Amino acid sequence: MTSAQWFLLLGGLLLARGLTASLLQRLPVTPAIIYLAVGVLVGPTVLDFFHFNPLKESALLEVLTEVAVLISLFSAGVKMPVPVSLVRWRKPILLATVAMAVSVGLVAAYAYYLLDLPLGAGILLGAILAPTDPVLATDVQIRHPGDRDQLRFTLTCEAGMNDGSAFPFVMLGMGLLGLHELGEFGLHWALVDVLWATAAGIAIGVISGVALAYLGRKLRGDPPAQPLLDDFLGLGLIGVVYGLSMLVDAWGFLAVFFAAVALRQTELKLAGAAREYPDQRQVDRNEPEAERASPDSEPPPTVSGGSLVFKEHLERLSELVLVLLIGGTLFVDSWSWRAVGLALFLFMVARPVSVLASLSGNRTSWPIRGMVGWFGVRGIGSLYYLMYAIQHGLPEDLALELIQLTLVAVSLSILVHGTSVKPLMSLFWRHRKRLSAP
Repeated sequence: MTSAQWFLLLGGLLLARGLTASLLQRLPVTPAIIYLAVGVLVGPTVLDFFHFNPLKESALLEVLTEVAVLISLFSAGVKMPVPVSLVRWRKPILLATVAMAVSVGLVAAYAYYLLDLPLGAGILLGAILAPTDPVLATDVQIRHPGDRDQLRFTLTCEAGMNDGSAFPFVMLGMGLLGLHELGEFGLHWALVDVLWATAAGIAIGVISGVALAYLGRKLRGDPPAQPLLDDFLGLGLIGVVYGLSMLVDAWGFLAVFFAAVALRQTELKLAGAAREYPDQRQVDRNEPEAERASPDSEPPPTVSGGSLVFKEHLERLSELVLVLLIGGTLFVDSWSWRAVGLALFLFMVARPVSVLASLSGNRTSWPIRGMVGWFGVRGIGSLYYLMYAIQHGLPEDLALELIQLTLVAVSLSILVHGTSVKPLMSLFWRHRKRLSAP
């Protein structure tokens, strides 16, 4: 495609998306399905106007997906409705750790025994596909900072954390393939890639978020009088936190998410808007949906609140571009039984089993467990991990195999989860209303 054709395609998609926003809300599909369909139409599957080669363009795609995930993680973090505590965050933490490990193990076993991939490649593939996506799963995530629904909170918080908790498994898989130093008996991996990188990432994020909240409050004044460029401050926080994490070998995705969480919660406390949230189970039993989702009691102007709208616009734009490119990578023969079978195993077995294993010891209701087990949306994050591995020396033949498996899994996730989200969420809310009815 020529530059003029690209401008026409992207411009036309943006215009269509903007003009049909209310219509898309009523349709039983998500915008990502539309973008994927357009990409398939103009790509090599149908019209063959362009073909995006992720192996040749892995450096570009790594940067694009990295930026998209960072923006989405920040947006998810500033919408967290409750302060961090073990009681409130226990389920997402279990999903981001226990469910992550179980899912990686199941996918690795499937790849090793049924796809004849090396063990290292199986673990790497599991790490690529295990994390849920903060970019494409917005329909089942928190809608605004006042949304305290348990299901959306759990899915949003999990997606915010497991993009960082997947990285140790990425490094383990690469280490078994000879692309990363694991140390004797895996000691370097356990101490540096797991303990240090995780703890340092969280610490950098929390300290940076708290510091910016205090600095913004001081410069804005009390009562707030001095305007600040909140969009720049939000982007600046992402850049500084991610850069610091890279310098000290910490997981930057975790750092950005927790920086956003710390920024938001600290600003709420400083603004006098922090309040004692009831136990989440009591919220789910006693509050109707409208009250749970009500954003009425918003605090005075904050960096987190002021930058959120801009980040959500960037998030939508990155979703359009990247899903369009995914459609442009697919050929008709990309849909092999190996790739489709792996995707179905991931959706039907690995995700539900990992969720049940991680939530087996708590009182989460079965409808919520079922919804969390189904809506493990795969997307942009998976593409980033794959491009990261390719850029760090993944052999070409293995890279081509993992590209096909990953792209089909992501495309099927967009289709399957995108078409089921609205009917299943409606069914879920009707069930909740019946239970809460007197």
